[in-house]
Parts: sequence; C-alpha cells; structure tokens
Amino acid sequence: MRPLVGGSISVMFAIARVPMPSRVSAFSCSVRGRRSVSTCATSRSIRRACTTGSTRACCLSTCLSTGARSGRECASGTLSKIQHHTARLHSTSTSNTAEAVSDDETTSSIPSIDPTKPYFPIYYNDVYEVILPPNHRFPMEMYGKVRRRVQNLVSTLPASQQSIVQCDFRVSPLATVQELTTTHSHEYVKNFLSGNQTEAEIRNVGFPWSPSGVDRALSSVGGTVAAACSVCDAIRERKSEGSTDRTDGDGSISEVYAPTWSAHVAGGTHHAFYDYGEWFCVFSDIAVAANVVLEQYPDVVRRILIIDLDVHQGNGNAVLFQGRDDVVTFSMHCQKNYFSEVQESDLDIELPEHCTDQTYLATLSHWLRRINEEGGDYDLVFFQAGVDIIKDDRLGRLSVTSDGVARRNDLVYDFVARADLPLVITMGGGYPAKDWEPILAAHANVYFSAHQYLSRLK
Repeated sequence: MRPLVGGSISVMFAIARVPMPSRVSAFSCSVRGRRSVSTCATSRSIRRACTTGSTRACCLSTCLSTGARSGRECASGTLSKIQHHTARLHSTSTSNTAEAVSDDETTSSIPSIDPTKPYFPIYYNDVYEVILPPNHRFPMEMYGKVRRRVQNLVSTLPASQQSIVQCDFRVSPLATVQELTTTHSHEYVKNFLSGNQTEAEIRNVGFPWSPSGVDRALSSVGGTVAAACSVCDAIRERKSEGSTDRTDGDGSISEVYAPTWSAHVAGGTHHAFYDYGEWFCVFSDIAVAANVVLEQYPDVVRRILIIDLDVHQGNGNAVLFQGRDDVVTFSMHCQKNYFSEVQESDLDIELPEHCTDQTYLATLSHWLRRINEEGGDYDLVFFQAGVDIIKDDRLGRLSVTSDGVARRNDLVYDFVARADLPLVITMGGGYPAKDWEPILAAHANVYFSAHQYLSRLK
C-alpha cells in the first residue's frame, strides 16, 4: 500500500509570497484518496468515471501477472517475426553505430566500476538519424546538438575533475520486443514495427512512419532501459564488494554506497499509452525501464518514484501505473497546457500559466519535502527533465528563467542525494523558437550539472 497518494493540486497564484507549506492544507495522504485542492485551502473531490485509459491499465496489470517476458514472448508466432525484425534493425544499425562511436571518440567498451567513485554513464541515440519533412515542428537535430555539447563540457574539464566521476558516453541500444511488451500491447508493438498503422495513429504521434523512425523509437526506449539496468548492475556489484556503514538519526545502521546515477540524452516519452502513442511519443521509455528493472532486479528495486517536471502532464505514465503500488508517479506541469484528456497521476501539481521562478521553485521544494516525509521508501528515481518550462520555449506557457531551470535540477539532485537513492535522468520537452540557444543550454545543463553535482559529493 502506498502511503503517499495525492490528486490534482492547482497552484492558484502567480508569485509565491509565503512558504508553500502554509498554503496547502488539504493534501490527502490516505491510500488511494484523490483530492483536488487549491493553495487557498479550497478542496473538492475528483470523481472520474472509468475511462478507456483506465481499462488499458487494467489490461496491463493482467499482462504483467501472466509470467516472465520470455514466456509471453513465446506465446505468439507473430511476435517471433517482430523479434526477427528487431534483430534485423539492430544488425542494420551496428555499422552506423560503430562509425558514430569512432567519429565522436565515444567510449565503446564499458569500464569496470570503481565502488569508491560516483557512477554516471550517459547514453545517447542521435546516431539513429531520422529525416523529417520540411518545416516539421519537432526539433530532431536537437538531440545531437545537446549530446555533443555535454560531451564537450565533460571532456574539457581538467583531468583531476574528470577522474572524480566515472562518466562515459554510450550509444543507446535498441529495445527488444520482450522489453516493450512489459508495458505495451503486443499488437501495438507488432503494428508499429511493421508499419501497419492507420493515418489517425500516425497523425496522433506526429511522426511519419519509416524504418529509421523505428530505430529511433526503439533506441529512445533502449537507452533508458540500459541506463536503468546499468545503475542496478552497479548497485549489485557494489553490494557484493561491501559498503560504508552509516548511523542514522534513529540509531539504526544503514549501508552507504558511492552515488549511482545514469542518464539518457533522449527518452522522456511520457505521452505513450498501453496501445497508442501521442505527441511525439511512440512508447514510454520510463515505464518500460521501470517494469524491466522491477522484474529483473527484485533484489535491488522494489519501489520506484517518477519525478516528471516537463511542462506537460506525464499522462501516459499516469495511466500505465494506475493501481500500482510499486511505482509512484509525480507530475508537476502547466495547468493551461493539456493537449488531450487529463489523467490522474498519484500526485499532479498544476502550475498557473506564466508561472515564474519563485512560484515554481517554492512549489517543487514543498512537494519534494512532502514526498520525502510521507511518501514511503523508494529504491530508484526517474527524473523526466523537460526544459519546456523555460520562458523561451515556444510551446511551454510558463515563465521560468534559465537560472530557475538550473535550480530546479539541483532541487531534484538534492532530494535524491539526501536519500542516497540511485537516479536515472531522461530528456523531456524543449521546443526552440528562432533562437535555439536557450533550449540547448537548458538541456545540456541537466546533464552537466548532474555531473558537477556528483563531483561535489565526493
């Protein structure tokens, strides 16, 4: 049973003039209690009928309870064809990937883990190039620009600073059918991989179908899965090699390991549902990664927290994990920026349009503290680090500055570090106007500031 279940919280003021804790008094911590409250202490119950999305979540729970992925994979002859297609895609991409690794001087082999140093591998998928139609509004080239900027920032640090954090850049692998079907419909996966989609489905996602688009979608998931698994593998290895004991405030002894984080300069596709996608999201990388590690690393991960700070609600993940006690979804987003039906996360925080740094940071700080105090224990955190909250974003509708975004990142890193939790960071939204620099800088800061934060912890 999850101790922390919220509802939809609307922040009804533009500038926080008093601390948030004194303004929010109707938050419910009862199990499965869902309330909608404003910061002026007005409350109302939310009663929503069971939607198609909720039905999908129920179907997912049934699917997850039927056994291991390998067993479900063998249940259908058609899925073996999809698996063959996936293998073919992986084989096709191998030569391109190897060339990209060589060109970018990226680490091609995974180094051994030093248990005394912070661990921070960074995955990227911009080697899977997709050519979109002219004037398409999705900034596809942004991924490569951000990755190269982060890589340059890290590589130009003095050797003494670089040696503090174990950080290497890795090409994202392609997700397997087994991994995808921990979360998504077999039929949906099959249809996407084979290009058997309706015009409406393609229009809903926003990308024309292509084999290169399949590569990109699979790598977008595969990189996040690999990032999460690398963290779990590192924790297993560190546990086997011993740790430092710490005496907690209650007198108990707990084990302490060097910080174990990872990142993906892609992913964050939180608008994908069980059997359909929307708004540039085909599959939910975070949901797939969460389900994979819960299944494959039960000795490491039993409960997961998703912190989603994109300007849009993480509606797909909200539905995919409804009724689940092992994954808690927290989404803080703009109240006036929904493009489809509003869903219910375990905790939804709605920010007013044109929200500024002061309101944003006070609100986030408050709810991270509440989650820490009342949310129970977690074994892994995913951070969807969308930067479309920045005032320069052409679709965001918030007015957070670049400094505010950087301080937001540090609040999340503080939360994770203080709790000694492993972290997986993914990209999120960020839509440049004419000037790309503010968005590129904000995205790059997510990863480089995480690296710098880890170096200060040592």
